[in-house]
Amino acid sequence: MSEHQHGYIGDKDAYAKRMKRIEGQARGISKMIDDEKYCIDILTQISALTSALEAVALGLLDEHLRHCVVDAARQGDDAAANAKMKEAMDAITRLVKS
Repeated sequence: MSEHQHGYIGDKDAYAKRMKRIEGQARGISKMIDDEKYCIDILTQISALTSALEAVALGLLDEHLRHCVVDAARQGDDAAANAKMKEAMDAITRLVKS
């Protein structure tokens, strides 16, 4: 039996690039604070950063549902499928609360 691969593996490079951009955005916000930029401009950048992180999170959640949950269900293992679905619901709950 082959080792399980996470659903996002096919898009790993794209996720890595997005995270590098997000890191740059976070550094940019820190610099804005250091440079005492206008608070509304900083808040605008924080909003953009938050949106970028949410996009990554939703993409990963979609990959989890399409691959991990579906694969467990296809294998006919109800306990594994339910566990993967619970993981997804717990992640959604954390995202909604944040």
